[in-house]
Amino acid sequence: MIKKFDVVIVGAGFTGLTAAYILSKKGFKVCVLESDNSPGGLAGTFEFADGITLEKFYHHWFNNDYFVPKLVKELGMSGDIITLPTKTGMYFNGQVWKLSSPLDLMQFKPLSVINRIRLGLVVLKIRKVKDWRQIEHLSIREWLEPLCGKKVYKVVWEPLILSKFSIYTEVINAVWMWKKLVLRGGTRNMKGNEELAYFKGGFGKLAQAMVTAIESNQGVVCFNEEVTGVIIKDNSILSLKTSSGKVVGSTFLFTPAFPIIAGIFDGTPEKKWIESMRRVKYLGNMCLVLRLKHSLSDTYWLNVNDPGFPFVGVIEHTNFDLPCNYDGSHIVYLSRYLALEDSVWSYSNERYVDYALNYLQRMFPAIDRSWLIDYHISRSEYAQPVTERNYSGYVPKSETPYNNALISTMAQIYPEDRGTNYAIREGYKIAEHLSRINHVKSL
Repeated sequence: MIKKFDVVIVGAGFTGLTAAYILSKKGFKVCVLESDNSPGGLAGTFEFADGITLEKFYHHWFNNDYFVPKLVKELGMSGDIITLPTKTGMYFNGQVWKLSSPLDLMQFKPLSVINRIRLGLVVLKIRKVKDWRQIEHLSIREWLEPLCGKKVYKVVWEPLILSKFSIYTEVINAVWMWKKLVLRGGTRNMKGNEELAYFKGGFGKLAQAMVTAIESNQGVVCFNEEVTGVIIKDNSILSLKTSSGKVVGSTFLFTPAFPIIAGIFDGTPEKKWIESMRRVKYLGNMCLVLRLKHSLSDTYWLNVNDPGFPFVGVIEHTNFDLPCNYDGSHIVYLSRYLALEDSVWSYSNERYVDYALNYLQRMFPAIDRSWLIDYHISRSEYAQPVTERNYSGYVPKSETPYNNALISTMAQIYPEDRGTNYAIREGYKIAEHLSRINHVKSL
């Protein structure tokens, strides 16, 4: 006998898990289908050989985020939240510059005094923008360069945007940078220093706690379960085709990246809608986690503004969460965003480590391969949505052509950029929508 669920959710990232958790608490029969072998999506974890667990891609949240601590509190795990001041900096012209406070900014000698002041005033200028739609038609360069000047843009912003968006640098709309600067400006304490929060044991631990809660509410979470198609009648989805059979539901939620959802619906009549999902472009990410015997520096987040360095930054995780939590080793993340056509994407793991260490040694000459205890590489084909000019005009909405199906993906977290806090927010929101649909169906 085929079991029928009230809600079937595709994807066990934080949006799907949050929606499933809320709906299962309300008494709905929920099933979550995940193609990976563990929960969390981009916030999932891996284990080194000795059992040390880490996120595949580095994670923290800001002290003004709301939805992560809300969820953690609901799960009774508030004691696992760690809030700490962080040290940030910039590597430029062969030197590390601290940028954790306004005083650090005024000592940033690669810029003249006038340009340092211009850089400091950018946050005040961007706060005057109250409606992001006013700047959505502009690229980041078109909007930011007139605000801070060409020199500041070239030294500070352009290298960061280039390392983040690769071949799409000149088409990303200004809203992405506006929201980042507004958000970061609101995370500083009374002294102007930035504070960030982390979940003890990593976000994978939080994701697993959500799976446990869903299952305790009689929900079902299935791993290694790939959704390959849909069975449709009239304007409704009857069931999903999966790698192990058919899953029947009253309502459906799809949370993976748009190209994956488009692939699930290939062959169905709604070709225009499917193409609208493929209109949204993505960058992939290769994230190398190094486990080292020694620390590289005392900086947590080191932006790299030297041209030619292929990584967004050097994130030394154990300058945030202590080395004692990782058997005394030092954890460093090196993240690279790239188009899948880039030849580096096809590098073997061994070649990629050699490639990365070669660049890292230019910054930290003391490091050699004897420092390396272990490493792990994670790859995501759809790590970063590309929000081009006037993105809100073409990104698909949550509604679908089918009266019992919704989509909620990280590419729809806009004007904010994708992040765990917003993924959880969208999970709460979509759960309320789905509960209303199911309530109407039950009348």
